[in-house]
Amino acid sequence: MTAAGRAESLRLFVACELSDEIRAALARVQEELRQIGAGKLRWVRPEGIHITFKFLGQVESERVPEMTAALVSAIEPFRLRLAPARLGGFGGARIRVVWVGVEGDTDGLAAIAQQVERALTPLGYPAERRPFDPHLTLARVPDRMPASERGRLAGLVRDHRLAPLPSMIVTNVGLIQSVLGPGGSVYHKLATFPPGK
Repeated sequence: MTAAGRAESLRLFVACELSDEIRAALARVQEELRQIGAGKLRWVRPEGIHITFKFLGQVESERVPEMTAALVSAIEPFRLRLAPARLGGFGGARIRVVWVGVEGDTDGLAAIAQQVERALTPLGYPAERRPFDPHLTLARVPDRMPASERGRLAGLVRDHRLAPLPSMIVTNVGLIQSVLGPGGSVYHKLATFPPGK
């Protein structure tokens, strides 16, 4: 409890973390995009890029043990080979997010997403209505960007071809806390599933 007598609130999500090699490769992609005219975006720091299974938002810290227990019970051991592969964006001509899509064992990723949903729905976290779409967010488009600039950016993203990016093996997911600060979010892993990985 805090001094005011309320439980501390944590900003949490469940995600796969990336290898240092992939993070470095994504940083190079971000720099490529800046150089071809996509500079006026809110870029995600490479160490903060991950594959999100479920964003939970603000959660009382006292709920973390029950969430951890539920996820331990639901997530089976796995080993997936994944690779960033293609550039894309959400929002069409009104682009809001620039991302890199993931290829490889995406069926395995979807199965893990379902395990996460099965674990957390009974705890009061509604299941996602949209199908799971694995991606790595590189940047967000500022709300104030004019429609003409969004259209230009959407075309740039559509036409840009990525060089081959490294692959990686994923063997666990984490329950991660996001701490917002002046330099962007800082992430702390609270638990790993399966445990001990």
